[in-house]
Amino acid sequence: MTRLSVLLVLFATPALAASGPFFSLGNTDFVVLLGFIAFVGLLVYLKVPGKVNALLDARAVQIKAELDEARALREEAKAVLATYERRQKEVQEQADRIVRAAKDEAMAAAEQAKADLKASIARRLAAATDQIASAEAAAIRQVREQAVSVAVAAAGEVLASQMTAASASASVDAAIAAVAARLN
Repeated sequence: MTRLSVLLVLFATPALAASGPFFSLGNTDFVVLLGFIAFVGLLVYLKVPGKVNALLDARAVQIKAELDEARALREEAKAVLATYERRQKEVQEQADRIVRAAKDEAMAAAEQAKADLKASIARRLAAATDQIASAEAAAIRQVREQAVSVAVAAAGEVLASQMTAASASASVDAAIAAVAARLN
């Protein structure tokens, strides 16, 4: 390929288009052509095109490796993103479960509080009813005691006004006899 390039350069010269002696050192076009051919020959002799190709091939290999690494990093990033999305979904589900459990516990606590309040009201109502019944019984007992004491006092006055010494003595003897009969 490089020899073909040199031949094309030699044949595509302005020498074919010029008039007069082209192949003299007085012609600047010829001198430039000789310098250019020497420069291209030097480049070919020093194997610059091969070195440039080697550098370009190395750069192409490096770019391909970087692209492969970028693809690998992209795949790894996708995997990490998928992992984080899955974790985020799991955390959201767990948070939803916790909220549902908290709501259920709150409802159960409210129901328990209602039941406790009903039981407390029932106990207080029963205690109030017992207190009312106890107060009623105490009032009835007090009224009876008062009635008995009034009746005893009235009976004592009636007996005292109707009683004579002989009837009192007979009454005492009858009471002693009743007590003796009960004891035996």
